[in-house]
Amino acid sequence: MIILVLNCGSSSIKYQLFDMSDGCEMLAKGLLERIGLNESIVTHKPTGKEPYKVITDIPDHTTGINLVMEVLCDPEHGVIKNVNEIKAVGHRVVNGGENFKNSVLIDNDVKRDVEACIELAPLHNPANLKGILSVEKLIPGVPQVAVFDTSFHQTMPDYAYMYALPYEYYEKYRIRKYGYHGTSHKYVANKAAKILGKDIKDLKIITCHLGNGASITAVQYGQSVDTSMGFTPVDGLIMGTRTGEIDPGVLVYIADKEHLNVTGVNNMINKKSGVFGISQISSDMRDLETAAEAGNKKAILALKMYAYKAKKFIGSYMAALNGADLLVFTGGIGENDFNMRKMICSDMENLGIIFDTESNNGSRGKDIIISKPESKVTVMAVTTDEEFVIASDTRYIVEHQIN
Repeated sequence: MIILVLNCGSSSIKYQLFDMSDGCEMLAKGLLERIGLNESIVTHKPTGKEPYKVITDIPDHTTGINLVMEVLCDPEHGVIKNVNEIKAVGHRVVNGGENFKNSVLIDNDVKRDVEACIELAPLHNPANLKGILSVEKLIPGVPQVAVFDTSFHQTMPDYAYMYALPYEYYEKYRIRKYGYHGTSHKYVANKAAKILGKDIKDLKIITCHLGNGASITAVQYGQSVDTSMGFTPVDGLIMGTRTGEIDPGVLVYIADKEHLNVTGVNNMINKKSGVFGISQISSDMRDLETAAEAGNKKAILALKMYAYKAKKFIGSYMAALNGADLLVFTGGIGENDFNMRKMICSDMENLGIIFDTESNNGSRGKDIIISKPESKVTVMAVTTDEEFVIASDTRYIVEHQIN
């Protein structure tokens, strides 16, 4: 079964094409950037062929997805003969609210519910829905599956996901913690357990998805029981440009002093803060570490703050779980930044973490144990693959027609 996986952002489309007939073979992947702007960029990487890049105008998502279909079928750069070879399309959908505890086959009811969640994820759900509607136009009749970032976290107990606000706001607006990165947290928790030859239902795991967006999840016996991101993805850890958790009174104070409206506050906490705001250099950890090595004090501060906040969440989830068996790092930073992993895991011996600096140093982008044998908590770096999860869910649901 040939499956196309789409991750539609507000001005971008990431895609991967898989052949799921015999295991899982990635046929091609690519990225469309600057949709709706001049000089949009298409980067296409077919397996076994030379990468292809072109600059063109892509006014909307339908045009963009049509371009994806064209490049996948191109005689020179493509990997299939025609779009009819695509038997299903899996979509990343950021927020499914409380309605979706699992991935689902898309029908009119699902589309309506995804649209209803736009107010919960105004930057993501509109683009996700555009992707679904565009595929309907371009490949009518092909089955489509929605895989939600939030579904893995629907097992959280109410005392973990509720906010101490007047209860009427939950009843009226469903104000609560939803959590994100669920596909990644679920995947690496299961993958780490398999690597160790253990049943995930016997394990208490803390998964750290660290990238430009970052979150930590407490996974108890295979289920999410708490996670750092909240009603929106801005909560929790310090991120590339997002504040993470903050005293809401600070926002009220700054809004008053700087005469910021709601849009201005939203822009500040999502795009101007995080390690970028602290360092005033970059949101990229590689840039910060280079600056820190040169003695830049703000870069050093940003790195210390990032590690300290992650360490605090790990400790709090150890308390919530009454101990942990496994600590997993994943995501762009978690998989590749051995210096940040060391900063986070240092001085945690009393919590059962005995870090193996030698194994950790220089380890990038591979599955590896980075704790010593005597460590009560096994620490690992594990590569994530959200697109593979989406493709796998899509195949299963289409084959079983689950809705």
